[in-house]
Amino acid sequence: MSDTPTALQSAGLDRTVVLVGLMGAGKSTVGRRLAERLGVKFVDSDTEIEAAADMTIPEIFERFDEQYFRDGERRVIARLLTEEPCVLATGGGAFLSEENRALIEENGIAVWIKADLETLWERVRDRSGRPLLNAENPKAILSSLLDARYPIYEAAEIVVKSKSGDPHEVVVDAIVAALQNSGHLTAAPNTKE
Repeated sequence: MSDTPTALQSAGLDRTVVLVGLMGAGKSTVGRRLAERLGVKFVDSDTEIEAAADMTIPEIFERFDEQYFRDGERRVIARLLTEEPCVLATGGGAFLSEENRALIEENGIAVWIKADLETLWERVRDRSGRPLLNAENPKAILSSLLDARYPIYEAAEIVVKSKSGDPHEVVVDAIVAALQNSGHLTAAPNTKE
């Protein structure tokens, strides 16, 4: 075994940082930058689900249904939480599952990236691959998802805000500060370049 420090040792991160929030909050983009800053790997649960199913998420929804997707999502998140600590971006509905929330609370650090409706809409309105928004009035659906999910996301241990026009580094800085303040990050993260 090598004497070089592992990513875990270099970051001082004791558990996986699990990013939660609605589509468009910036979980994947912020997650990649956060992982780089912390010196750990970045994992996107949706990518892992697609690999496990050998299908894209839209194909899973088309061929099966949302429940089939959620079952696969739960298995993938449970597996990822047993591996070396990393930054894990989850799909917008992952944290709704009581079982997922319990797994995350026990084995990870839930970080809610909170954004208002206009910011979310600005980020998702021109993007395909969002099965839940494939309807006549996608902004109204997004608004109803916000109303239904935000009370559940509030259970996250850490909450940071993402505003339209803010550079992603602002959110990364806020997460790093919150991790340090809560004692989850015991070593200094990589410096920004």
